[in-house]
Amino acid sequence: MTEQANTQICGNGEKRYATCEEFLRIFDQDMNGLYQLSFLLTGDHQKGERCFVAGIEDCVKENRVFREWARAWAKRVIVEKAIRELQPRRNHSNSSTVLPTVFSRNRQPSGPIGHFDLDAVLGLADFERFVFVLCVLERYREHECALLLGCLASEVREARTQAIEELASNGEMASSRYEDRKLGQLAAARMS
Repeated sequence: MTEQANTQICGNGEKRYATCEEFLRIFDQDMNGLYQLSFLLTGDHQKGERCFVAGIEDCVKENRVFREWARAWAKRVIVEKAIRELQPRRNHSNSSTVLPTVFSRNRQPSGPIGHFDLDAVLGLADFERFVFVLCVLERYREHECALLLGCLASEVREARTQAIEELASNGEMASSRYEDRKLGQLAAARMS
């Protein structure tokens, strides 16, 4: 098949692929969301920034990514950079124990974190945090998450369940403290 015939069948290939400028526009338009993804995965501002910047640098190289997939590709690159940075594994997590955190009922949802306490999410062990962010917040399928993390889908299911239970127990414990504080304030007001 000649080059001209291939161009007629496939169209102009250069117009089908995202350009450096289009990737820069994606990072500019969704800078907060993409950085938040990087920060939530790494659990650390410096590591999150490194992964975010490395993601920008990787995306603006001459990648042959369809325009329609450019935003998803940008997220995927950040996820892969964070995985390389932390190497989260089920049994080799960097986080040791989860400290209880106070759930803020007054905190406004910001971005994909929604109704979850940021400190509680960051307090999850690395592997559970990665699984929670990818499967729950980013809506990756179990097998996609397992492939990215190099583990079994059953490990992803287990880690997701553990993360959700841990976040729920932190929320219940903090909610109980919140209610106790309110009751104490009411009792003090009645006694005055």
